[in-house]
Amino acid sequence: MAHPTVNWQGWQERWDRQQEWYLPDREERFRVMLDAVEALVGDEPRVLDLACGTGSITARLLRRFPGAVSTGVDLDPALLTIARGSFEGEPRAGFVTADLTDPDWTARLPYDSYDAVLTATALHWLKAEPLRTLYRQLAGLVRPGGVFLNADHMPDPATPRINEAERAFSQARQEREKAAGVQDWEDWWREAAADPVLAGPVAERFAIFGSPADGDHADGETHPVAWHVEALRGAGFAEAGTAWASLTDAVVLALR
Repeated sequence: MAHPTVNWQGWQERWDRQQEWYLPDREERFRVMLDAVEALVGDEPRVLDLACGTGSITARLLRRFPGAVSTGVDLDPALLTIARGSFEGEPRAGFVTADLTDPDWTARLPYDSYDAVLTATALHWLKAEPLRTLYRQLAGLVRPGGVFLNADHMPDPATPRINEAERAFSQARQEREKAAGVQDWEDWWREAAADPVLAGPVAERFAIFGSPADGDHADGETHPVAWHVEALRGAGFAEAGTAWASLTDAVVLALR
């Protein structure tokens, strides 16, 4: 249902600022992902925006590639409300509610295959075995020659001193920015819960995932790049490797 009085773009921008507090190189990740899409499948791709949230990837995809089409899939009713409001009337974008741990979630999609599947800062919500299962499902969804790109936290347990230095550096930056008024995850959700249009979807979201105050990321796991590469090759992708990396995050690319 559309809400013409809601400033959906404003919610998108607040989401971006909140995410950038955690990921100051977020736009660089998106650029690298879209570069890989263009290089490997062209500039008119059919894309699955996996665990799409508010549609951040979809927005950048359609802005860069006017001939692209995107299907966003997520379970979060609040973020999907923002996505659907933001892209109301945009024929190149559609959104689907689905649980990626449901064995039949792909049946909800409008297409049987995609040129590219893109996801960012989302799959660390899953434990190892559900993620391996998802990778096998994606290998059946990406067309031959198509690509999958996952940008996420991928710290290497073999580099504990590097990880700790990065953690301390990031924490100091975040404290400075928080003092200057930047919202964090809990602040953003508190504001969304107070909005009259989003209050209902946010309550539904908390019922599914728990609230940020209750530790809504508690069940997830992170894995190093090598784990993802091995899992993707084992799932049926022909090639897999690193497309971009920082000290503790990376973009892994897999070619079908």
